[in-house]
Amino acid sequence: YLQKYGKKVAVVEKAPRIGGVMQTGKQDGFVFEKGPNTGVIGNTEIVELLDELQDHCEPEIANPEAKRRLIWKGNKWRAIPSGLPGAIATPLFSWHDKFRILGEPWRKPGTNPNESVADMVKRRMGKSFLEYAVDPFISGIYAGDPAQLITKYALPKLYMLEQDYGSFIKGAIAKKKLPKTDLEKRVSREVFSTKGGLHQLIQALGKKMAKNSIHTKVDACTVQTIAGGYRVQGNTPDGALNLTTQQVITTVNAPALPHLLPFIPKQQWAPITRLRYAKVAQVVLGFKNWTGTDVNAFGGLIPSKEKRSILGVLFTSSFLMERAPKGGVVLSTFVGGIQHEEVYRLSKDELLNLVHNELTAMMQTDTRKADLVKLFRYPNAIPQYDITSPERLEAIAAIEKEYPGLILAGNIRDGIGMADRIKQARTLSDQLR
Repeated sequence: YLQKYGKKVAVVEKAPRIGGVMQTGKQDGFVFEKGPNTGVIGNTEIVELLDELQDHCEPEIANPEAKRRLIWKGNKWRAIPSGLPGAIATPLFSWHDKFRILGEPWRKPGTNPNESVADMVKRRMGKSFLEYAVDPFISGIYAGDPAQLITKYALPKLYMLEQDYGSFIKGAIAKKKLPKTDLEKRVSREVFSTKGGLHQLIQALGKKMAKNSIHTKVDACTVQTIAGGYRVQGNTPDGALNLTTQQVITTVNAPALPHLLPFIPKQQWAPITRLRYAKVAQVVLGFKNWTGTDVNAFGGLIPSKEKRSILGVLFTSSFLMERAPKGGVVLSTFVGGIQHEEVYRLSKDELLNLVHNELTAMMQTDTRKADLVKLFRYPNAIPQYDITSPERLEAIAAIEKEYPGLILAGNIRDGIGMADRIKQARTLSDQLR
């Protein structure tokens, strides 16, 4: 978008290719993601970007026939209810909380701006909804602990429903009735990928960039202040990189910022670099002939109350096309997170053995017979928007004010999802145009 607005843009990337961990692998008829598996069409900015890139990549909406979300309870997968009859009959929630939810629209709004997700959900919905709906949801999104995440920062839309309407239920009903533009009507909240894998989205973005505007394999990159702007320096296989610019946008993670921007005093970084990240590992298993339990669903999440050693598993080949040979299955299992860092630290053999033990019990087949086994580790996978968030956001604002033209972006603020990143990029581009 900056380029469209007439700005001269340079992308400086440490890795051999753009896209970060958003990369797709292909092997023996299997297609699998090495990083994020899907996105959500959650705002108008992502709708517009997909329109912009349609000549180079084709969005793929998750198969609605595999839309069931499963929760593990009592040694069995159970579907999250999608309607009133299912909500009444489900064993996921207690009868006390099922009746109690009827009074949610009349409960008083909270007054603590730093209330945790766990406290807010217990206050408005009840303990069983926290344990078997919100807790596994937080594991799936943040790999985090709902008792540590602050609703205002981690789930701002949920927080604002209570602040603006006094209730989750009343707020959801009121927002449905609000008039929408044609563009807003296309914000479907559907899960999507791109045909052939999410790397197609990255490649499409690259194709939109001007020739020689992307610099990859840049090592030892630093930014220094100069009169009227900044100097960006680094080493590449082709020689030294030396750029001068009026504006710099960073999207690196918090621990990397002091090395990239050494002119900023160390004490100013403290509120930002103390940002905690969930450490997550992903194990991808491919089966050419699946003999286990029915996987016609989006996937399953594991509540922490169930004391299992995995966070959840996506049935990728069930909701996306051509991800496995005919009759086959691809499973992506996630382990670690804030509540299970000890699992992330296991050796490769120990971690794979743990995943096989868990999935063999849960999926009713010996997963050690998998035809494809891949392990990916992310030491700084997902930032945790906890009680330190206000101090971090204040520090970011102070640095940007002190150094005009410098913008600290990425998932250290403004949300963690793909749609959040696209919205942030569009917002910043509009500000700088």
